[in-house]
Amino acid sequence: MVSSSARRLASGLITAVSLAYSVGALLYFLQGPVLGAVALATLIVVVSLHHLHIRAALRGERPAFLPLTVVLQAVATYLPDLLPNGMSGVTAPLLAGTLLVLLPLPWGAALVGLMMLYEAAALSLVAVMPIIVTFLYVVTVPTTGAMTYALVRFVRMAVDLEQARAELAEAAVLKERLRISRDLHDGLGRSLTAIALKGDLATRLMEQDPGSARSEVSELVQVAREAAQDVRQVARGYRAMSLTGEVHRAVALLESSGVDVRTHLAEADLPGPAEEALAWAVREGVTNVLRHSRATTCTITTSLNGGALRLEVANDGAPAEPGPAGGGLTGLAERAAQAGGSCAGAPTGGSGFLLTMEVAA
Repeated sequence: MVSSSARRLASGLITAVSLAYSVGALLYFLQGPVLGAVALATLIVVVSLHHLHIRAALRGERPAFLPLTVVLQAVATYLPDLLPNGMSGVTAPLLAGTLLVLLPLPWGAALVGLMMLYEAAALSLVAVMPIIVTFLYVVTVPTTGAMTYALVRFVRMAVDLEQARAELAEAAVLKERLRISRDLHDGLGRSLTAIALKGDLATRLMEQDPGSARSEVSELVQVAREAAQDVRQVARGYRAMSLTGEVHRAVALLESSGVDVRTHLAEADLPGPAEEALAWAVREGVTNVLRHSRATTCTITTSLNGGALRLEVANDGAPAEPGPAGGGLTGLAERAAQAGGSCAGAPTGGSGFLLTMEVAA
């Protein structure tokens, strides 16, 4: 994983910097046993606390006993300065990294600025210290702190990006599942309804009119093949549909079911998403007419109104007690919204039902 690699890289670099400053602190062993013991104790406390703080920050966690541990690291950093030749020059950079990482950035930056002023004042009291060396000691405080802060931020950004990528992938999978579910409902619903109707009709005509029964069975087979083709198109994600073609199929299906159909389509050059949404609306509307109504007439009309095209699918046989809105109308509303429009369905006066959709033309 990218975040794991970034965490290992940052941890390795920060550890290397800590070891480099530790070598400088261990030089105090050459000044005598007392100073050496103080340097060793200070080094253990400062490096341990620094490691604890940075490790928690790399994981995006709050260190235990915060802010007590930060105060303890600050005390361990500056307390040895009470002895001759204090060693905060080699431990203050580690504290700067801790402050920038764990505190709000404005507060951390302000404290690092105070640390720089302190180091400059403390080192200026050492007469034998060249100006260039004093400058380098002072500059290492903000540069080391900034490097530590940048590495931690780099790791956290890598983790956030990885999580965002995983969430986007999950959202894409969910969106694809919803698409397949919606397309199967809209496409197969009409086909299966037509198959059931034609099968019932062929059964009734089997003895009375065998020729008509065979014709219905042939049409049933054709509808089944179209349904299989719809499934393949859904699986491939290819769902290009024509409004005119869908209306022609709707007319043939409704008339074969004994429903009188009237159509009036306005001439309009529609963008692909808009025409596809209207075609799905015709398919869903016809499916609902056959499945949920006792309609004898159905009208399918489109009309231009400014920059929008309005589709109306009306029938005269709405159920007496309409049930709750199903997934079909919800899916149509989603398609209409993607095409810059809207969709609605409601009973009309008497026993009729009107499905409308408007899209940007």
